[in-house]
Amino acid sequence: MIDFLKLLLNIISKKEVYGVVVTFAVAYFIYRTVSIILEEVINYGKNNYEKKKRKTITKLFKNVAKYIILIIAVLTILSIYGVNVAGMVAGLGITATIIGLALQDTFKDIINGINIIVENYFIVGDYVEYAGFTGEVTEFGLKSTKIKNANGEVKIVANRNIMEIKNLSQETQAILINIPLPYEEDVEKMENIINKNILPKIAEIQNVHPKSVTYLGINELADSCIKYLIKYECERETQWQAKRDANRIIITELNKKHVSIPYQQLEVHNEK
Repeated sequence: MIDFLKLLLNIISKKEVYGVVVTFAVAYFIYRTVSIILEEVINYGKNNYEKKKRKTITKLFKNVAKYIILIIAVLTILSIYGVNVAGMVAGLGITATIIGLALQDTFKDIINGINIIVENYFIVGDYVEYAGFTGEVTEFGLKSTKIKNANGEVKIVANRNIMEIKNLSQETQAILINIPLPYEEDVEKMENIINKNILPKIAEIQNVHPKSVTYLGINELADSCIKYLIKYECERETQWQAKRDANRIIITELNKKHVSIPYQQLEVHNEK
């Protein structure tokens, strides 16, 4: 037993062993420290947009830090095992050129990943559209961006294709809703219900800009109804829920006023 402990002690005391353990431990400690500091930076955002932008930058820097720390740790371990790291790095010129040619798309991804932040194309949490696919940016890395739609599907886009992405979150979305009402109802009465009962409630919907809620007038004299047009603006990422809430308000307020919404009807005439 004593001989085994001596053998184990001899193995552990070799720098090739404890050096590797210490190197990885220090590398992990540095990475965790950097991560904690970067996470704290997010909390200094002045508003939600600022915090989301800081979160995106933090993820990018964490990825960069991870690769840098890993490379330094590997070089340190190689030097512990007696590898001439300086000479190896100096002799990597030709090899680096070959690798660079092979990985030029990867380098494009990394460069465009940095441009995304600098040029403010989008940040984590923004809603974007790519090749007909619309969703929220959930992850952002050096090489790619992940977009998740309402159905839970995730599309991974290489950062070099970033110019093809359309950001839907950097401006408000205008919503137009036609309210179909019967010809039998007095027009002024219907407009009064819209202005005094419906619009104020829509202005209270979360993320709807109250001053943008407007009645635009009679939009269409349709076959079975008169269509009264209203408009409001909201944040793009909330437009679908805001429209559902607006539709609920419309039907609720019309029911309170005993106004029915017309529906298609088919009349059948019998010659006999």
